Amino acid sequence: MTIQHRTVHPADEESRLDRWFRRHFPQVTQGALQKMLRTGQIRVDGKRAEANTRLMRGQEIRIPPLPEGPAPEPERRDREVSDEDARALEKLVLYRDDSVIALNKPHGLPVQGGPNIKKHLDGMLDALRFGHEERPRLVHRLDRDTSGVILLARDALAARRLASAFRGRDAKKTYWALVVGQPQYEAGRIDMKLGRVGTGQGERTAPVEGREGLFAVTEYSTVDVARRHATWLEMRPLTGRTHQLRVHCASALECPILGDGKYGGQAAHLEGMSHALHLHARALQVPHPEGGTLEVSAPPPPHMVESFRTLGFEVPRTPQPRRVG
Repeated sequence: MTIQHRTVHPADEESRLDRWFRRHFPQVTQGALQKMLRTGQIRVDGKRAEANTRLMRGQEIRIPPLPEGPAPEPERRDREVSDEDARALEKLVLYRDDSVIALNKPHGLPVQGGPNIKKHLDGMLDALRFGHEERPRLVHRLDRDTSGVILLARDALAARRLASAFRGRDAKKTYWALVVGQPQYEAGRIDMKLGRVGTGQGERTAPVEGREGLFAVTEYSTVDVARRHATWLEMRPLTGRTHQLRVHCASALECPILGDGKYGGQAAHLEGMSHALHLHARALQVPHPEGGTLEVSAPPPPHMVESFRTLGFEVPRTPQPRRVG
């Protein structure tokens, strides 16, 4: 076992260091990798690096002596997917080509696992291979109770390019939210610092001042109003902070999203209407990994459709996905 030095290949450009390492040295456990990073044994161009360091072509990676032996047996997540779940997932597909799959994620389905979460989207992605050798990969996230458009990359190169688009704000996201009450202004821009704060029920996102927190920016416009009891908003987040839209509605507009008891309390509920969160990722416009622009929209979930009808709102038809340019 000796020290190695490897040069980053163009195909690995913009990969996270930890993912690059696991791809090239799968026999190394996650714990061992974190220890080598923490102690500075792994370096990029002679400097200490973090797990999330983005690699550039031509950089030199120092690799300390590693354990020998075969790679550990990969987790067979496909075995966890029942035929029923696989059929249900396939029905969620809005768009598919050789590089990208777009889904309409249902309300209540977690994107990834966590405490007490047994079923989640990431654990069932083997069902969406559609003949590809590689397993589809998540490139962005939606909250458990947020429905709508979510993209999957079908190979490593597509994943890097899509992830870069989301990091660089090239992905344009449009959300629909049904809020309780009516904002003071029909349209506007919210620019508010947000941070994670502790509460008696765990951490949550909240407005903060001073040097703490990060700026979160959202543009919004009114689609329709129902007797001042509820407002249908179209929202365009220009940043991607945790629970950004939910906090902006509850704190900046003082109109919590219907069903959002976490940030709106009792004020987030209307008598006779669903208590589910009324937040939907309606549309996404993103540079396609193979060129041009992909535009995908998703119809709202049943509970939002029912609430729109109850309030007298007319829901427009969902346009077909398209790739332009």
